[in-house]
Amino acid sequence: MRTEQATATARDTQSELPLRLAPAPPAPRSIKETGLNEVVVADLILKHLLQHGLMHGYEIARSLCLPFSVLEPLLDWLKHERYLEVTGGELFGPVSYRYALTDLGRSRAQEAMAACQYVGPVPVTLEQYTAQMARQAVRGVPCTRREIEQATAHLLLPDALLEGLGPAVVSGHSLLLFGPPGSGKSAVSRALGEFLNRRGGLIWVPHAIYEAGSIITLYDPLAHTRLEERFPELDPTALSVEQFGVEPDPRWVCVFRPVVSVGGELTLSMLDLSYNATGNYYQPPIQLKANGGLLVIDDFGRQIVSPQALLNRWILPLEERYDYLTLANGKKIRIPFEQLVVFSTNLDPADLADEAFLRRIRYKLQFRAPTREEYERIFAMTAERLGVAYEPEVFDHLFSKYYRDGKQPRGSDPRDLLEIAQAICRFREIEPIITVALIDEAAARFFRSELPSPQEGAGAATAARGAHST
Repeated sequence: MRTEQATATARDTQSELPLRLAPAPPAPRSIKETGLNEVVVADLILKHLLQHGLMHGYEIARSLCLPFSVLEPLLDWLKHERYLEVTGGELFGPVSYRYALTDLGRSRAQEAMAACQYVGPVPVTLEQYTAQMARQAVRGVPCTRREIEQATAHLLLPDALLEGLGPAVVSGHSLLLFGPPGSGKSAVSRALGEFLNRRGGLIWVPHAIYEAGSIITLYDPLAHTRLEERFPELDPTALSVEQFGVEPDPRWVCVFRPVVSVGGELTLSMLDLSYNATGNYYQPPIQLKANGGLLVIDDFGRQIVSPQALLNRWILPLEERYDYLTLANGKKIRIPFEQLVVFSTNLDPADLADEAFLRRIRYKLQFRAPTREEYERIFAMTAERLGVAYEPEVFDHLFSKYYRDGKQPRGSDPRDLLEIAQAICRFREIEPIITVALIDEAAARFFRSELPSPQEGAGAATAARGAHST
C-alpha cells in the first residue's frame, strides 16, 4: 500500500520533478555483506550504548542504519562475551530487548571511543562508494536543448551559449565561463546548479566511508538535500522497491544532486581531508561533497591559491575522474571525482594559466556585454519581476546617458538599478514607478557618480508622486 501511494505521488509531482532515481545499493543481509570487519561494527554498537545508555534492539538498528537481522548475531556474541546484558523488554523478541553495557563492555567501549570518537551510522567501504558513484555520475543525467532552455528561461542567452552548456552537462566534464563582470556567468552557474539539483534526478550518498582503518564522514545536510525534505509524502525506500525491486541499504541517504560553490575563500587545504585529531576521523573536502553534482569555482583567479596551483592539484582528477587524498598516517586513498566542475572568471583565460593547463578544462564559453536590444529586454523582464512600472523614455534616457563613450552595459545592471530605485520608493512611501529623475538618482548611487543634492532628491520623489497621480 505504501509503495503504491509513493508511486502515485511521484506521478502526481512528475511535472514538478522528474523522479529519476539512481539504483540504490541493496540492503546487506549479513555483516559480511557490509564489507566491514565484525570488530568495527561491534565497537560502534558499544560506543552507541556508552553514549545513550540503555537501548532497545530496534533503536540500535536505527542508530547504526542496519537491519536488526544483520546485527542480531553480533549482539548475541557481545552478550555471550559479557560485553552486553539484556535488562528487559522481551515481550516481542530480541528486537525489543533492552541492552546495556556491562562493566567489561563499558571498559571496551571507552577504549574504542579513545581510538575513534565517531558515533553514527555504520560506514560503507570505499569500494562500495566508488561503485555507487559510477552508477550515478553526472554524465548520466539526461539533458536536451529543451531542458537547458527551460532551466535558463529567466536569462537571455544567445544560442551559442545554450549549445555550449548542454554538451558540457551531458559529458560531465569541466567548464570554463569567462567574460566581463555582470555578463551572466554566475547566473548561468546558478541555473546549472538548479537544473542538476531539481531536474537531475536523485542519488544515494553514504553517511560515512571506511577505508584503511579510517572513517570519513560524508553526508552533510548543508550540501545534501534529502528527498523527504522537499517531498515529505514520498518514501525513497518504497520508490526503490517499486522501480528496481531493491530495498536500499539504510546506510545511504537519498538526496538531490548537490551543488557546492566556493569563491575567493578557496584554499588548497579545502581540497584535502580535514583530520579531527581529537576524534580521530575525517571530514570531506569540497569535491567529495560535490560528487554526483556540481562544483562551482566562482571568481576563478582571485582565490588565495593561485590558478596554477589549483589546476596542478586537479590535473589528474579533471582528466581521469578520480582523486587521491592523504590520510594522517601518510597513506593515499583513491576516491571518485564524479562531478561537473564550473570555473567562472572575469579574467582573460590566457592570464590564468598556459594552454597545457587550460586544456584540462574541456569546455570554454565566452560571455560578452549585451547589445542595446538585449539590455532593454533584460530591463523589461527585471521590471516585471520586481513589479515596478516604467516608460520607454526612462530606458532611452538611461542607456544614452550612462552607456556612452565606450562604457559597456552589464546584464546585471538592470537588476541593481531597479532594486535601488525600488528601495528608494519604499523608503519614501511612494508607488514604485520609475521616472527619469528616479533612475538618475539610482544611477548616481550605483555608478558612484555625484549624488544628487537634497533638493534634487526631493524633486525625484515629487516627480514620482506626480507620475503616480497622473
